[in-house]
Amino acid sequence: MTRVSAATSFVRPSFWGFAVFGAFWGVWGASIPRLREQAGVTDLELGVALLFVGAGALPAMLVVGRLLDRFGLWPAGPLLLALSVAGGALVSCAHLGPVALCMGMAFVGAASGAADVSLNSLAGRAEQQAGRPVITPAHATFSALVVVATLVTGALNWLGLPVLAPFGLVVAAAAAASVGIVRRTRHAPANTASAPRTAAAATASDGLVTVGLLLGIGALGALAFATENAHQSWIAVFLEDELSVPLGISAFGPAVFAAVVAVARFSVSGVGPQHSRALLLTGGFAATVGTVGIAFAPSLVVALMALAVAAAGTAVLFPTLLGIVSRTVSEDRRGRATSMLTVVAYTGFLAGPPYVGLIAGTVDLQAALLGVAALAAAMTVLVPVIIRDQTVRPNDEPVGDRG
Repeated sequence: MTRVSAATSFVRPSFWGFAVFGAFWGVWGASIPRLREQAGVTDLELGVALLFVGAGALPAMLVVGRLLDRFGLWPAGPLLLALSVAGGALVSCAHLGPVALCMGMAFVGAASGAADVSLNSLAGRAEQQAGRPVITPAHATFSALVVVATLVTGALNWLGLPVLAPFGLVVAAAAAASVGIVRRTRHAPANTASAPRTAAAATASDGLVTVGLLLGIGALGALAFATENAHQSWIAVFLEDELSVPLGISAFGPAVFAAVVAVARFSVSGVGPQHSRALLLTGGFAATVGTVGIAFAPSLVVALMALAVAAAGTAVLFPTLLGIVSRTVSEDRRGRATSMLTVVAYTGFLAGPPYVGLIAGTVDLQAALLGVAALAAAMTVLVPVIIRDQTVRPNDEPVGDRG
């Protein structure tokens, strides 16, 4: 297999995988109210059950990295299919009660965590070999499909189709993507000693990318994810409680956030790796300013404008951090490095919404949003401390054809 064909074989599966991954989570988010009704649980019981998603995801993220390093990237396809099947199975068994619901949530979390790490590892390998951005536009594809799948699921719900119907569509798409991913990646060795590597990757294999550095970058990712998920989870509540926006109109908040994230990621996908630190600083500053703007917004229009600024800022943060790690780690450690980064960053994703709830319950939602702005500001301040010249390596160009 030539270098060009190898690069192409990884790029397309990355986009297929992230498209299906985004479609699943779009369907999932839009189906939660009907899932609650089908399970016959209270809001409190649903909240407890949703915690099992994180409980299942974290251990799976830790384990799958070593699996990828040992067997290669082809498991990304079956893991993606397993996620879609787990979602459909959960919907089918939700009526069995809270215990079955919690167990199903844990399986969905485990499959999601494993698919997340494997798809990010696949995109990282694709970007390294293709010599052009893959991670950020792949994440943009994810965000775009979240929006599309949410709208499609809403339409199917409005038509009165069973809650399982949109999950069935995702299973079909995941099956097709899984076949394509396996076909394109099954012959790629796990430890590609002969694969082209950058000077940074070669140095990384000698110990530059230490556990401490990965933990530091993961901490930045945790702050970024905490900011992002806090907005996504609470913006509708803020619009209703603080600005007295009607229930139907408040849904524009999460929709605007997801749409701007997708556009922002597509827009910056051509930014070179030498600008990674500047991109992180700009994104962190925008997230901080936008969040403060939401907190003090006098009207819905102003709040949505500020939300768009915050969304554009948070959109670029984790993909950029993942790209830095991908460029500075050797192939034989890619899976484990991606696992470590994702696990640490995911703790922020889980902590973001409860963090807002704690401050809102103690003070109010405006203070909670200022607390979110503080997280974004802290990430911005820490970027130059953790992301140094030897990490970004602006003079190292990926090897591979750009055509």
